[in-house]
Amino acid sequence: MPELPEVEVTRQSFATRIRGARVDAVRLGKPLRWPLGCDPDSLVSQSVGDVTRRGKYLWLALERGGLLMHLGMSGSLAFSTAAGSPGPHDHFDLVTSHGTLRLTDPRRFGAVVWSSAPDAGAAAKLLAGLGLEPFDPAFDGAHLHAALRGRRVAIKQALLGGEIVVGAGNIYACEALFEARIDPRTRSDRLSRPRCDRLAEAVRQTLARALELGGSTLRDFRDAHGMAGEFQLQARVYGREGEPCVRGDGTVRRIVQGQRATFFCPGCQRR
Repeated sequence: MPELPEVEVTRQSFATRIRGARVDAVRLGKPLRWPLGCDPDSLVSQSVGDVTRRGKYLWLALERGGLLMHLGMSGSLAFSTAAGSPGPHDHFDLVTSHGTLRLTDPRRFGAVVWSSAPDAGAAAKLLAGLGLEPFDPAFDGAHLHAALRGRRVAIKQALLGGEIVVGAGNIYACEALFEARIDPRTRSDRLSRPRCDRLAEAVRQTLARALELGGSTLRDFRDAHGMAGEFQLQARVYGREGEPCVRGDGTVRRIVQGQRATFFCPGCQRR
């Protein structure tokens, strides 16, 4: 599943190129997770503004409203001046004077939804309840410690939930917990303030490193240029079951939490 780094890398790869373009046509393929919410023809002739990100959603501003996009489980966006005929998994084309922005999604869990503004209509409902951005100055140990009070779930599950901080997807949560030396099974409300300080910093550093490396390519992620990410090649615990811990403190284990694989070192990550 594309997580925050992959979505941000995708945004950066086409935002400048599409800004200022005029919408020439809109093509819909098979139904996606949610309906578009407007007549596709009503988007034609509008100019494209900035492309911004909130969590794993992209907001593409138009003259009148905008499009909220989500890549779902297996989606990707490609921007090309020569897109060619759509294939069976190409379900949305925004044809502009600068090129075509195409959503490809084999599982069709992604979405393109029109709203009058990011804080109105369907967009407001979809974005409600999202936690802080990991690079927001307000996301620190104090915020994390306060948010975890009363939560009896394992800390990894709390990170994945997205209500405290967005972007800490499965691979990044595993890596951040390793950097902070915290066992992923630790109950959230038992984390001390100093440990929350370390974890908040580890989340920021892990996601920053992922952005530098273009995100992770575990299956078929590509940005809008068609480039793959390389973070997974430098992962310190994720996908390394049975290998020695890079700190020399034990062997990496794999367990399942909430139907997601968790990788950690029991030797250096403590409850």
